[in-house]
Amino acid sequence: MKISRLLAAAALLVAAGSMAADTPKVIAHRGYWKAEGSAQNSIRSIVKADSINCYASEFDVWMTADSVLVVNHDPDINGVHIESSPASRVLAEKLSNGEQVPTLEAYLATASHLPSRIVCEMKRHDSRSHEKAAVKAILALVKKYGLQDKVDYITFSSDGFKNFIRYAPKGTGVYYLDGDYVPAQIKQMGGTGIDYAMKVIRKHPEWIKECHDLGLLVNVWTVNSEADMKWCIDHSVDFITTNEPERLQSLLKSRAKKQK
Repeated sequence: MKISRLLAAAALLVAAGSMAADTPKVIAHRGYWKAEGSAQNSIRSIVKADSINCYASEFDVWMTADSVLVVNHDPDINGVHIESSPASRVLAEKLSNGEQVPTLEAYLATASHLPSRIVCEMKRHDSRSHEKAAVKAILALVKKYGLQDKVDYITFSSDGFKNFIRYAPKGTGVYYLDGDYVPAQIKQMGGTGIDYAMKVIRKHPEWIKECHDLGLLVNVWTVNSEADMKWCIDHSVDFITTNEPERLQSLLKSRAKKQK
């Protein structure tokens, strides 16, 4: 009798694990920037993403001409080109919510007090040497703030992808964004998984199973429509990056209730 109970309990645990694996985790794209008083890649955006219990907040990083890491999506901010400008010039600019363009250090300082994870996208820089320096500087700052277990890295740069794999601590999440590597190549290079655009995954849905069979994870971006969200959930992706985190959370909750 005891053995049968143990087997039944084990079966329940396995079933629960399978259900959890089928529920994608919500990542706020550039933070929860649609919240009141927020802006893309702002300090407030990461705080707001955490406040609604997002799994993680994604953000973008550039290195200035004098080697300061700053958080911004585009290569320029209000006409100031980040890579070719000193930090003093870049940091003088304001975001749409009035915040100063944040340094990576300020961003990580905030993240260190929040329970949610962060997903750092290193942008593709103009030179390999600058990009490699950026990878090393990012990893050093993350270590300084004790966030090595809370940060995943993503990039469109194949060199950057390889450098994160090479220099980050073993077991760190490193994902490729550009969509031109098949799962087997990602596995061979030592990556954690793919982080591909919705249009790429729609074109190659078989890559989801291929990744899972190889022990890789799958993130999809930027998923904003309910139809795309449902497609991703139905196809068992691991993470969904979205500009509409509350919409996705609501959809996931609704589905969970129906499954009970």
